Amino acid sequence: MAGSRRRAGGGDPAREGSARRGPARGEASPLRLIAIAAVLIGLVLVSLRLLPGSPMASTAAAQWGDASAPVDRAAGAASDRKSRPTASPSPSPTLEPLPFADKQIDLDIEGWYAWSVLDTRTGEIIGSKNMDETSTTASLIKSWIVADYLRRTDEQGQKPSDAKLADATRIIRDSDNTRAEQFYNTVGRSASIKRMISICKTTDSSVAADGGWSRTNLSPRDTARLGACIKDGRAAGPEWTKWLINEMRLVRGSGDFGIRKAFPATEQKKIAIKNGWIDRTREQEMHINCLAIGDNWTMGVMVRYPINMGYEYGMKNCQKITEAVLRSGT
Repeated sequence: MAGSRRRAGGGDPAREGSARRGPARGEASPLRLIAIAAVLIGLVLVSLRLLPGSPMASTAAAQWGDASAPVDRAAGAASDRKSRPTASPSPSPTLEPLPFADKQIDLDIEGWYAWSVLDTRTGEIIGSKNMDETSTTASLIKSWIVADYLRRTDEQGQKPSDAKLADATRIIRDSDNTRAEQFYNTVGRSASIKRMISICKTTDSSVAADGGWSRTNLSPRDTARLGACIKDGRAAGPEWTKWLINEMRLVRGSGDFGIRKAFPATEQKKIAIKNGWIDRTREQEMHINCLAIGDNWTMGVMVRYPINMGYEYGMKNCQKITEAVLRSGT
Protein backbone atom coordinates (compact mmCIF):
# COMPACT_ATOMS: atom_id res chain seq x y z
CA MET A 1 0.00 0.00 0.00
CA ALA A 2 2.83 2.22 0.67
CA GLY A 3 4.01 1.63 -2.86
CA SER A 4 0.56 2.44 -4.12
CA ARG A 5 0.60 5.86 -2.37
CA ARG A 6 3.98 6.83 -3.89
CA ARG A 7 2.57 6.27 -7.37
CA ALA A 8 -0.48 8.37 -6.56
CA GLY A 9 1.62 11.23 -5.22
CA GLY A 10 4.12 11.12 -8.14
CA GLY A 11 2.74 11.40 -11.68
CA ASP A 12 4.33 11.61 -15.16
CA PRO A 13 7.69 13.50 -15.12
CA ALA A 14 7.22 14.64 -18.68
CA ARG A 15 3.97 16.32 -17.79
CA GLU A 16 5.57 18.06 -14.80
CA GLY A 17 8.29 19.55 -16.99
CA SER A 18 5.66 20.76 -19.44
CA ALA A 19 3.68 22.41 -16.72
CA ARG A 20 6.71 24.26 -15.37
CA ARG A 21 7.62 25.79 -18.77
CA GLY A 22 4.54 28.04 -18.67
CA PRO A 23 2.04 28.90 -21.47
CA ALA A 24 1.99 27.01 -24.69
CA ARG A 25 3.42 28.49 -27.91
CA GLY A 26 0.05 29.55 -29.20
CA GLU A 27 -0.56 31.76 -26.22
CA ALA A 28 0.84 35.41 -25.73
CA SER A 29 2.17 36.65 -22.44
CA PRO A 30 0.92 40.02 -21.02
CA LEU A 31 4.34 41.66 -21.34
CA ARG A 32 4.63 40.80 -25.00
CA LEU A 33 1.20 42.25 -25.68
CA ILE A 34 2.12 45.50 -23.95
CA ALA A 35 5.35 45.85 -26.02
CA ILE A 36 3.51 45.27 -29.30
CA ALA A 37 0.86 47.81 -28.35
CA ALA A 38 3.50 50.46 -27.55
CA VAL A 39 5.18 50.00 -30.94
CA LEU A 40 1.89 50.31 -32.77
CA ILE A 41 0.96 53.47 -30.88
CA GLY A 42 4.38 55.00 -31.72
CA LEU A 43 3.95 54.25 -35.42
CA VAL A 44 0.52 55.84 -35.40
CA LEU A 45 1.85 59.02 -33.77
CA VAL A 46 4.69 59.30 -36.26
CA SER A 47 2.28 58.83 -39.13
CA LEU A 48 0.04 61.58 -37.80
CA ARG A 49 2.98 64.05 -37.61
CA LEU A 50 3.93 63.32 -41.21
CA LEU A 51 0.41 63.53 -42.54
CA PRO A 52 -0.31 67.04 -44.01
CA GLY A 53 -3.42 68.58 -42.51
CA SER A 54 -3.17 66.60 -39.32
CA PRO A 55 -3.42 68.69 -36.13
CA MET A 56 -0.16 67.01 -35.07
CA ALA A 57 1.60 67.67 -38.38
CA SER A 58 5.13 69.18 -38.20
CA THR A 59 6.05 72.40 -40.00
CA ALA A 60 8.08 70.47 -42.58
CA ALA A 61 5.15 68.13 -43.28
CA ALA A 62 2.71 71.01 -43.55
CA GLN A 63 4.93 72.57 -46.23
CA TRP A 64 5.28 69.48 -48.42
CA GLY A 65 4.22 70.38 -51.93
CA ASP A 66 4.09 74.10 -51.12
CA ALA A 67 6.17 75.85 -53.84
CA SER A 68 6.35 79.03 -51.76
CA ALA A 69 7.91 77.28 -48.80
CA PRO A 70 11.61 77.96 -48.34
CA VAL A 71 13.85 74.97 -48.96
CA ASP A 72 17.20 76.52 -48.00
CA ARG A 73 17.90 76.46 -44.28
CA ALA A 74 20.99 78.63 -44.82
CA ALA A 75 18.84 81.31 -46.42
CA GLY A 76 16.58 81.29 -43.40
CA ALA A 77 19.56 81.59 -41.11
CA ALA A 78 20.89 84.50 -43.15
CA SER A 79 17.52 86.19 -42.89
CA ASP A 80 17.61 85.76 -39.13
CA ARG A 81 21.05 87.33 -39.01
CA LYS A 82 19.91 90.30 -41.10
CA SER A 83 17.04 90.92 -38.72
CA ARG A 84 19.38 91.15 -35.76
CA PRO A 85 20.40 94.68 -34.73
CA THR A 86 23.91 95.59 -35.90
CA ALA A 87 26.39 97.52 -33.80
CA SER A 88 26.96 101.11 -34.85
CA PRO A 89 30.47 101.76 -36.26
CA SER A 90 32.84 103.52 -33.91
CA PRO A 91 33.25 107.19 -34.83
CA SER A 92 36.58 108.13 -36.40
CA PRO A 93 38.84 110.00 -33.98
CA THR A 94 38.85 113.73 -34.58
CA LEU A 95 42.26 115.08 -35.53
CA GLU A 96 43.58 117.99 -33.56
CA PRO A 97 43.45 121.14 -35.70
CA LEU A 98 46.69 122.45 -37.13
CA PRO A 99 48.00 125.70 -35.62
CA PHE A 100 47.23 127.42 -38.95
CA ALA A 101 43.97 128.87 -40.26
CA ASP A 102 42.87 128.28 -43.83
CA LYS A 103 42.32 131.89 -44.84
CA GLN A 104 43.48 134.50 -47.29
CA ILE A 105 45.51 137.39 -45.92
CA ASP A 106 46.22 140.88 -47.24
CA LEU A 107 49.32 142.31 -45.64
CA ASP A 108 51.10 145.59 -46.17
CA ILE A 109 54.14 143.96 -47.79
CA GLU A 110 56.10 145.35 -50.72
CA GLY A 111 56.43 143.02 -53.69
CA TRP A 112 55.21 139.40 -54.08
CA TYR A 113 54.56 136.83 -51.37
CA ALA A 114 52.87 133.44 -51.03
CA TRP A 115 52.53 130.69 -48.43
CA SER A 116 51.37 127.09 -48.05
CA VAL A 117 50.90 124.54 -45.26
CA LEU A 118 50.67 120.75 -45.65
CA ASP A 119 48.99 118.53 -43.04
CA THR A 120 51.34 115.53 -42.90
CA ARG A 121 48.60 113.37 -41.33
CA THR A 122 46.15 113.77 -44.20
CA GLY A 123 48.14 115.31 -47.06
CA GLU A 124 45.74 118.27 -47.20
CA ILE A 125 47.31 121.51 -48.44
CA ILE A 126 46.11 125.02 -47.65
CA GLY A 127 47.61 128.37 -48.55
CA SER A 128 47.38 131.59 -50.48
CA LYS A 129 45.66 131.61 -53.85
CA ASN A 130 49.05 132.01 -55.53
CA MET A 131 50.79 129.21 -53.61
CA ASP A 132 51.57 127.47 -56.93
CA GLU A 133 53.67 130.38 -58.23
CA THR A 134 57.43 129.81 -58.17
CA SER A 135 60.53 131.67 -57.09
CA THR A 136 64.22 130.75 -56.97
CA THR A 137 65.09 128.77 -53.85
CA ALA A 138 68.62 129.97 -53.03
CA SER A 139 69.94 128.01 -50.02
CA LEU A 140 66.59 126.41 -49.13
CA ILE A 141 67.31 123.66 -51.72
CA LYS A 142 70.39 122.58 -49.74
CA SER A 143 68.06 120.54 -47.53
CA TRP A 144 67.27 118.35 -50.56
CA ILE A 145 70.89 118.17 -51.79
CA VAL A 146 72.09 116.81 -48.44
CA ALA A 147 69.09 114.44 -48.21
CA ASP A 148 69.74 113.12 -51.73
CA TYR A 149 73.42 112.52 -50.92
CA LEU A 150 72.63 110.63 -47.69
CA ARG A 151 69.92 108.43 -49.24
CA ARG A 152 71.98 107.52 -52.31
CA THR A 153 75.04 106.71 -50.19
CA ASP A 154 72.96 104.35 -48.05
CA GLU A 155 71.35 102.77 -51.13
CA GLN A 156 74.85 101.95 -52.36
CA GLY A 157 75.53 100.11 -49.12
CA GLN A 158 77.97 102.73 -47.91
CA LYS A 159 78.20 105.09 -44.95
CA PRO A 160 79.29 108.72 -45.19
CA SER A 161 82.67 109.39 -43.64
CA ASP A 162 82.89 111.54 -40.55
CA ALA A 163 84.36 114.28 -42.73
CA LYS A 164 81.39 114.15 -45.10
CA LEU A 165 78.93 114.26 -42.22
CA ALA A 166 80.77 117.28 -40.84
CA ASP A 167 80.43 118.92 -44.27
CA ALA A 168 76.71 118.11 -44.32
CA THR A 169 76.35 119.71 -40.90
CA ARG A 170 78.00 122.89 -42.15
CA ILE A 171 75.70 122.96 -45.20
CA ILE A 172 72.53 122.64 -43.12
CA ARG A 173 73.37 124.60 -39.97
CA ASP A 174 75.52 127.33 -41.51
CA SER A 175 74.41 127.24 -45.16
CA ASP A 176 77.96 126.73 -46.45
CA ASN A 177 77.93 127.41 -50.22
CA THR A 178 81.29 125.84 -51.11
CA ARG A 179 80.43 122.51 -49.51
CA ALA A 180 76.92 122.64 -50.99
CA GLU A 181 78.42 122.94 -54.47
CA GLN A 182 80.63 119.91 -53.82
CA PHE A 183 77.66 117.83 -52.70
CA TYR A 184 75.64 119.05 -55.68
CA ASN A 185 78.33 117.80 -58.05
CA THR A 186 78.43 114.46 -56.22
CA VAL A 187 74.69 113.86 -56.65
CA GLY A 188 74.68 114.73 -60.36
CA ARG A 189 73.69 118.40 -60.32
CA SER A 190 70.37 118.92 -62.15
CA ALA A 191 69.72 115.15 -62.13
CA SER A 192 69.29 115.52 -58.37
CA ILE A 193 66.60 118.18 -58.81
CA LYS A 194 64.79 115.90 -61.24
CA ARG A 195 64.85 113.18 -58.59
CA MET A 196 63.34 115.61 -56.09
CA ILE A 197 60.49 116.35 -58.49
CA SER A 198 59.89 112.62 -58.94
CA ILE A 199 60.36 111.42 -55.35
CA CYS A 200 58.61 114.29 -53.58
CA LYS A 201 55.79 114.54 -56.15
CA THR A 202 56.20 118.26 -56.69
CA THR A 203 54.04 119.80 -59.41
CA ASP A 204 55.30 123.36 -59.87
CA SER A 205 59.07 122.90 -59.61
CA SER A 206 61.70 122.94 -62.36
CA VAL A 207 65.44 122.69 -62.83
CA ALA A 208 67.30 126.00 -63.06
CA ALA A 209 68.03 127.20 -66.57
CA ASP A 210 71.74 127.37 -65.72
CA GLY A 211 71.69 123.91 -64.10
CA GLY A 212 72.79 125.27 -60.72
CA TRP A 213 71.16 124.70 -57.36
CA SER A 214 70.54 128.32 -56.34
CA ARG A 215 68.11 129.09 -59.17
CA THR A 216 66.03 125.94 -58.76
CA ASN A 217 62.37 126.96 -59.13
CA LEU A 218 60.04 126.02 -56.30
CA SER A 219 56.59 127.21 -55.22
CA PRO A 220 55.45 127.56 -51.59
CA ARG A 221 53.19 124.55 -52.18
CA ASP A 222 56.12 122.46 -53.44
CA THR A 223 58.26 123.77 -50.58
CA ALA A 224 55.71 122.29 -48.14
CA ARG A 225 55.79 119.05 -50.16
CA LEU A 226 59.59 118.98 -49.92
CA GLY A 227 59.28 119.35 -46.15
CA ALA A 228 56.85 116.41 -46.02
CA CYS A 229 59.24 114.39 -48.19
CA ILE A 230 62.04 115.02 -45.70
CA LYS A 231 59.81 114.33 -42.70
CA ASP A 232 58.45 110.96 -43.89
CA GLY A 233 61.83 109.63 -44.98
CA ARG A 234 61.51 109.62 -48.75
CA ALA A 235 64.20 112.27 -49.17
CA ALA A 236 67.03 111.05 -46.92
CA GLY A 237 65.93 107.44 -46.50
CA PRO A 238 65.20 105.51 -43.28
CA GLU A 239 68.82 105.52 -42.10
CA TRP A 240 69.43 109.30 -42.15
CA THR A 241 66.06 111.05 -41.81
CA LYS A 242 66.25 111.60 -38.05
CA TRP A 243 69.81 112.84 -38.36
CA LEU A 244 68.89 115.35 -41.06
CA ILE A 245 65.82 116.68 -39.22
CA ASN A 246 67.89 117.12 -36.08
CA GLU A 247 70.48 119.13 -38.05
CA MET A 248 67.68 121.31 -39.43
CA ARG A 249 66.53 122.00 -35.88
CA LEU A 250 70.03 123.22 -35.12
CA VAL A 251 70.18 125.86 -37.88
CA ARG A 252 72.01 128.87 -36.45
CA GLY A 253 73.37 132.30 -37.23
CA SER A 254 72.04 134.32 -40.15
CA GLY A 255 69.94 131.39 -41.41
CA ASP A 256 67.79 131.21 -38.28
CA PHE A 257 64.80 133.38 -39.16
CA GLY A 258 61.28 133.19 -40.51
CA ILE A 259 58.55 130.65 -39.77
CA ARG A 260 59.64 129.23 -36.43
CA LYS A 261 60.23 132.70 -35.00
CA ALA A 262 56.44 133.12 -35.05
CA PHE A 263 56.07 130.36 -32.40
CA PRO A 264 56.72 130.50 -28.65
CA ALA A 265 60.37 130.00 -27.69
CA THR A 266 59.65 126.59 -26.15
CA GLU A 267 58.30 125.31 -29.48
CA GLN A 268 60.91 126.87 -31.75
CA LYS A 269 63.59 124.32 -30.89
CA LYS A 270 61.27 121.49 -32.03
CA ILE A 271 60.75 122.99 -35.50
CA ALA A 272 63.23 122.04 -38.23
CA ILE A 273 64.02 124.73 -40.83
CA LYS A 274 66.08 125.56 -43.89
CA ASN A 275 65.90 129.04 -45.37
CA GLY A 276 67.24 130.72 -48.47
CA TRP A 277 68.15 134.36 -49.07
CA ILE A 278 69.85 136.05 -52.00
CA ASP A 279 70.00 139.30 -53.91
CA ARG A 280 69.30 138.74 -57.61
CA THR A 281 71.15 141.51 -59.36
CA ARG A 282 69.91 140.46 -62.77
CA GLU A 283 66.28 140.86 -61.67
CA GLN A 284 67.10 143.59 -59.12
CA GLU A 285 65.13 141.62 -56.54
CA MET A 286 65.62 140.03 -53.15
CA HIS A 287 64.44 136.41 -52.98
CA ILE A 288 63.77 135.21 -49.41
CA ASN A 289 62.39 131.70 -48.82
CA CYS A 290 61.46 129.73 -45.71
CA LEU A 291 60.87 126.00 -45.11
CA ALA A 292 59.73 124.60 -41.74
CA ILE A 293 58.82 121.10 -40.48
CA GLY A 294 56.62 120.78 -37.38
CA ASP A 295 55.06 117.83 -35.55
CA ASN A 296 52.26 117.22 -38.04
CA TRP A 297 52.73 119.96 -40.60
CA THR A 298 55.18 121.51 -43.03
CA MET A 299 55.17 125.08 -44.32
CA GLY A 300 56.65 127.10 -47.15
CA VAL A 301 56.78 130.91 -47.36
CA MET A 302 58.33 132.91 -50.20
CA VAL A 303 58.76 136.65 -50.76
CA ARG A 304 60.24 138.82 -53.52
CA TYR A 305 60.73 142.58 -53.41
CA PRO A 306 63.05 145.36 -54.66
CA ILE A 307 66.73 144.66 -54.07
CA ASN A 308 67.38 147.99 -52.32
CA MET A 309 65.17 146.97 -49.36
CA GLY A 310 67.77 144.53 -48.02
CA TYR A 311 67.64 141.05 -46.51
CA GLU A 312 66.13 141.97 -43.18
CA TYR A 313 62.86 143.13 -44.76
CA GLY A 314 62.15 139.73 -46.28
CA MET A 315 63.32 137.75 -43.27
CA LYS A 316 60.90 139.61 -41.03
CA ASN A 317 58.09 139.23 -43.55
CA CYS A 318 58.45 135.42 -43.55
CA GLN A 319 57.72 135.60 -39.84
CA LYS A 320 54.96 138.21 -40.33
CA ILE A 321 53.13 136.05 -42.88
CA THR A 322 53.33 133.04 -40.56
CA GLU A 323 51.96 135.04 -37.63
CA ALA A 324 49.06 136.23 -39.81
CA VAL A 325 47.86 132.67 -40.52
CA LEU A 326 48.43 131.20 -37.06
CA ARG A 327 45.31 130.39 -35.08
CA SER A 328 44.74 132.55 -32.05
CA GLY A 329 46.25 131.06 -28.91
CA THR A 330 49.08 129.30 -30.76
